[in-house]
Amino acid sequence: MKKTPKGLRLHIAILGRRNTGKSSLLNCLTSQYVSIVSSHPGTTTDPVEKPMELLPIGPVLFIDTAGLDDVGGLGILRIEKTVKMFDRADVILLIAEAWAWTDFEENILKEAEKRNTPILVILNKIDIREAEPDLTKKLKKQGIPYLEASCLDKTWELTARVKAEIINILPLDWINPLPIISDLITENDLIILVIPVDKEAPKGRLILPQQQTIREILDKKANCLITDEKKLPASLNNLKKKPKVVVTDSQVFKEVFEAVPSDILVTSFSILFARSKGDLREFVKGAAALDDLNPPDRVLIAEACTHHPIGDDIARVKIPNWIARRTGRKITFDVYSGHDFPPDLSAYKLIIHCGSCMLNRKETLSRIYQAKSQGIPITNYGTAIAHLHQNLKRSLEIFS
Repeated sequence: MKKTPKGLRLHIAILGRRNTGKSSLLNCLTSQYVSIVSSHPGTTTDPVEKPMELLPIGPVLFIDTAGLDDVGGLGILRIEKTVKMFDRADVILLIAEAWAWTDFEENILKEAEKRNTPILVILNKIDIREAEPDLTKKLKKQGIPYLEASCLDKTWELTARVKAEIINILPLDWINPLPIISDLITENDLIILVIPVDKEAPKGRLILPQQQTIREILDKKANCLITDEKKLPASLNNLKKKPKVVVTDSQVFKEVFEAVPSDILVTSFSILFARSKGDLREFVKGAAALDDLNPPDRVLIAEACTHHPIGDDIARVKIPNWIARRTGRKITFDVYSGHDFPPDLSAYKLIIHCGSCMLNRKETLSRIYQAKSQGIPITNYGTAIAHLHQNLKRSLEIFS
């Protein structure tokens, strides 16, 4: 499970003021010395990430953050990085001293409530002083789960208590995760996956969306045939059984739609992930904005991975070229990679997001929410490319 990708892990952010015991809690939960612990405030600077298997929850990613009351110029930058954790967090562990509750803690509670993010308050350092009765009374009244602890206690009992509370507040989509394709197929169905082997294909392996889709097909006890766009026509001709659906990489939409008969369903990995990781309806609505682009409009292209771009890169070359060909207009494009995503989107007429295989669903939905709240249409690679090739309606037939 150590190799489980970050995007498939439950993201648990540890937040609080400086020197409240955030790093001690992480070290306790992981039974490892992951974060430096010191009595000097502000020891943790950049977020520290620790992937692990937290049974029975499964693969998780703990994120230890800098204190939200950091000071100075660098402190402001650290706080900005910590605040960005709200976009990634599926669950928040808020660490506070058992007798001290300030505006910082209140602001975290308000932000978590606004984002509908489950939160667990840990009143720490009870080995020094008991929890303030008025504080525990307040938390009970507001229905906020909490526990009293000493994070210097390295015994399994504390880990078990925290784990039990995390399970209690776990988001429903982690208990019943959204499928990629398994709910759209049945046992013994034949699914064809079209995987082009181009310059961007990783050497000696398949990319994550392809791996995950294959796994769901196998778990469903269905059949999977893998080919590329050049061999697809011959593969279809050689079949005795009609496939349930053809799933293609978005980059070869045109070739695949031309090769597959109209009585066979066709969609893309990216469109399947738009439903699983994001909001497919919102992405479909956003794709319509492609037809309204005019100079000097700017388009933000957001890709979750930080691969080294090649000459024919999909984000920097192919999508801009397809848009220019469809609209006949020269549009300006900005590309953001990894977890970078501008807080102010007002400069953009449209956002085109990648398939989000490297992000968890929380962060993808956070970006969609951010775009909607600022009135900016958002779509994703597969939905946009299908629209540009005038095949979006057919790509969505599998969901009907």
